[in-house]
Amino acid sequence: MTTYDKRQEVPEQEKWDLTDLYTSETDWQEDVDDVLAMASDLQSYDGNINDGASLFSFLKTQEELSYKLQHVFAYTMFLSDIDTRDSHAQQLKAKASQTAVKVSEATAFFMPFLLSLDETTLKQYLQEEEQLTYFEDKLWKSFRYKPYVLSKEKEELLSTLGESLSAPADTYNMLNNADIPFGNVTDEDGNAVQLTRGMYAKRIEDEDRDVREEAYRAYYKPYVVLNNTIATNLAAEVKTNATIAKLRGHDSALSQSLFDDNISTEVYDNLLSAAKDNIQPLHDYTAIRKEKLGVDELRQYDLNVPLVPDMKVNISYDDAYDTMLEALVPLGEEYTKVLREFRDKRYIDVRETAGKKSGAYNMGVYGVHPFVLLNHHDDLKSQFTLVHEMGHAMHSYFSNKHQPQITANYRIFVAEVASTVNEVLLIQHLLKETEDPKMRKYLLNHFIEQFKGTFFTQVMFADFEKQTHERAATEEPLDANSLNELYESLFRTYHGPTLVFDEEVKYGWSRIPHFYRAFYVYQYATGFVSAIDIATRILDGDEQTLNNYLQFLRSGSEDFPLELLKKTGVDLTTPEPIENAMKMFRETVEAFKRTEY
Repeated sequence: MTTYDKRQEVPEQEKWDLTDLYTSETDWQEDVDDVLAMASDLQSYDGNINDGASLFSFLKTQEELSYKLQHVFAYTMFLSDIDTRDSHAQQLKAKASQTAVKVSEATAFFMPFLLSLDETTLKQYLQEEEQLTYFEDKLWKSFRYKPYVLSKEKEELLSTLGESLSAPADTYNMLNNADIPFGNVTDEDGNAVQLTRGMYAKRIEDEDRDVREEAYRAYYKPYVVLNNTIATNLAAEVKTNATIAKLRGHDSALSQSLFDDNISTEVYDNLLSAAKDNIQPLHDYTAIRKEKLGVDELRQYDLNVPLVPDMKVNISYDDAYDTMLEALVPLGEEYTKVLREFRDKRYIDVRETAGKKSGAYNMGVYGVHPFVLLNHHDDLKSQFTLVHEMGHAMHSYFSNKHQPQITANYRIFVAEVASTVNEVLLIQHLLKETEDPKMRKYLLNHFIEQFKGTFFTQVMFADFEKQTHERAATEEPLDANSLNELYESLFRTYHGPTLVFDEEVKYGWSRIPHFYRAFYVYQYATGFVSAIDIATRILDGDEQTLNNYLQFLRSGSEDFPLELLKKTGVDLTTPEPIENAMKMFRETVEAFKRTEY
């Protein structure tokens, strides 16, 4: 059974056991009280850290607080997500958020204090207190920011402007999620109804081209009408990023964004250039799409419809899980043994029920275990979602098991590696096992579309971000016309000459919320190609790569992301990993073209 009317109908084995976190709300409240008491204690250190002992005492208390706060927040998030209509759960979540704000306020003084120290003083503190060795690496990594810290007065000024500086992102979020009025489409009874995002996602994949076109034009209508407003808003965001980077002494907004992960702009530029150098297979696929759809002119609203009719295959959750375990055998006995236990120990909330949060995610809770939320349907799409989220969960499990709390959380830059390695292993396993040519073609099409969305589309977005910030830095115009022209030019570059452009294409940039989180999306692409490179070598039987990859899963954030990946054999300062991924993409496109049913 795929869906249930009530959560009570779902088998216990397919629901989270939240007693692993707290056995009662009373226990949860005790931790809330402890966190608030520790926050008050931490605030008393403001102005009173003057030697190694007091520095260690502050950091140790802060880590203990962080441990409890994560549990406090996770518990309420999980309660709320299993039924978003539960008002009591929402109240607990709000209380957890308020607690987190108080903690943030209590500890806000510390980073400015740390960066006000000179290097000699910090070294002295480390020599005075032997137990500070545990925090030493974190302290020095934080200390890297010192050259980019402004005077006390300027930092205070920027802090007071924080809400104003976030206004473009906040404005776009409200506009895009609350106020956007989509156009009308025709329902099954011939009536005009206003399009919703959920409707659009289904209609843009409809086999009826008229349905797709109508949905496409209705979806883009508000972005066309509001073009100047959204352009002015994005320009403000981009100019703010460029200005703050300049004020702090960074070479660019890009270098400022990459600084935290210790990544050079060379990696970003290498990604863009390598993608463009290997763009031909994507152009070939676009041409294949036109041929398969049998259209005189391929339009943007033709790019999402599946080229192979959906395979209506019924795959139970247990069968999907067992297939995943078979597909991941190349990762070794320990990996599959632990993964098998996740199902038995109720680490996964499986089924869609009324009020449950949509989508899927993994959250690793240090000191407990990963919690995975699914909305599982017994189909192929859910099977791929399962294997993706369990990749995240296993990364969390191994990092939390082998790392101290301070380095257990892996960074966003490497977050998609483990999930994508799992997906590659699954699809290769399914391709190897299937004897049905239609299923084979469907799987190849699925992988191509994943490649296109996770790599090429994200690189195109990254290219757009880089060029808009460069224009802001040199005070070139960033108005509706210039943004439209830039986006349309990039869309042509990445999609090739087969596509015939509608007027709406150039407005595509205005619907991307990630542009208000500068230089974030490129990490999807780097994580994807890293995973392709690693998975390919594991499937080729490279034992050294397997051992290195398993160590990578255990490493959390004990080193910077590029260094962790280098230990797996992936060096993103060179074009080689991207070219290896492009080779797989090219071969997949060719296999798709050859396969007939």
